[in-house]
Amino acid sequence: METLTMRPILASIIFSLIGIAILLITYFIIEKLTPENTWSQISKNNNVALAIVFGAFIIGISMIISAAIHG
Repeated sequence: METLTMRPILASIIFSLIGIAILLITYFIIEKLTPENTWSQISKNNNVALAIVFGAFIIGISMIISAAIHG
């Protein structure tokens, strides 16, 4: 049995942090492009439709980031 090295674990942590950073950057770009403050619309006005759209956006961007990282 091979011994567990730290290199794959460290690479996994680095790639996950890069992915989270890219996801946050894309969220803030979309937030700036939309005319309304989407977070206040979701939280204060209980806009379920907007919450579903942004949930789908986050899932879609996460899948793209995951495919880009894994190759």
